[in-house]
Amino acid sequence: MDNFYKKILEDIEEKGNLRKLVNTCQTGSFITVNGKQYLNFSSNDYLGIASDKEIVKKFFIQIKNTDHLFGTPSSRLLTGNHPAYEKLESLMTDLFRKEACLVYNSGYHANIGILPALAGKKDMILADKFVHASIIDGIKLAGCDFFRYKHLDFSHLESYLKKYRSKYDKVFVVTESVFSMDGDLADLPALVELKKKYDFAIYLDEAHAFGVFGKSGLGLAEQMNCIGDMDLLMGTFGKAAASQGAFVVCSKVIKEFLVNHSRSLIFTTALPQVNVMWTEYILRLILNMQHKRDHLFSLVGYFKKALEESGKNSTSCSQIIPYIVGENKNCIALSEKLKSAGFWCMPVRYPTVPAGTARIRFSLSATMTFDILNNLIAELQSMQK
Repeated sequence: MDNFYKKILEDIEEKGNLRKLVNTCQTGSFITVNGKQYLNFSSNDYLGIASDKEIVKKFFIQIKNTDHLFGTPSSRLLTGNHPAYEKLESLMTDLFRKEACLVYNSGYHANIGILPALAGKKDMILADKFVHASIIDGIKLAGCDFFRYKHLDFSHLESYLKKYRSKYDKVFVVTESVFSMDGDLADLPALVELKKKYDFAIYLDEAHAFGVFGKSGLGLAEQMNCIGDMDLLMGTFGKAAASQGAFVVCSKVIKEFLVNHSRSLIFTTALPQVNVMWTEYILRLILNMQHKRDHLFSLVGYFKKALEESGKNSTSCSQIIPYIVGENKNCIALSEKLKSAGFWCMPVRYPTVPAGTARIRFSLSATMTFDILNNLIAELQSMQK
């Protein structure tokens, strides 16, 4: 049996697609890999919270007298629904001014659990072509009819709605707010106008926007003033919030339905209490981190301008800035050159992105400085010569 899979792995490696795990340790803007330190441009720690020792110290002082912090004996529906969950979900409900919030173990758990629970055989899902793989997995598990409209092309989306809306009981339109591979943004107000016209439910994935966009860091829907129009707003705690888990804010009825039908919630062990308490603690801090968000977007504008001046235009409007290379092997080679120069910039290749669009995905963090960016820019310019 091993020989069968070994051959497949050899073929994957030959095409430049073989993935490998490496041991890492992150500190601020740096990452240590196998004893060598690099400037880290591949992290989702957008606000620099994960490596802030002072924040961690204050948190553990605050919870020092709390019992049963680590380990959870069962799923939330058995004995794992500790009080920290209720506090966190209540906070999220208040922040988003929604009726309810439900916390999942991860963004993947949320995306493979929500749509399959809500969408039936008489329903249809329409998803942006570039939505995350976890959403695609969730759509497939739903088992209903689905179509993928061209990336950010709402005219194409409307053509599907015109043709098919009347044939289905419910329709779900699924999109990310900040797209994880291109860093571009969905026009949420335009999507809301379509919703009014065709009566569908919006499922919004705010994974890369939560903590970064909006006056309170609640995401792009907050920034575009349309949280109330999002039927299912999902986000993750594992990126800017430097924790683990995910959430969906929705109606009370939908929450109760998910508790009874969402398999990825029902059949998994609950998060440990310390994790949920840490998330709540961080969320209260994020509300007042506008200075970090302002600095982050100053870096974004500066880096984008430098790339454009060197001929690398980008549609990104976020902290995720792709540097398109083309073929997988060329992208891997550039990544290795950057690594040799002290920059940890991981390649993103087909099939994660369309063939011929392999790229270095630069993820910026509020811990970075303009000097750090200048060093990277100079290195990229020298490699272009």
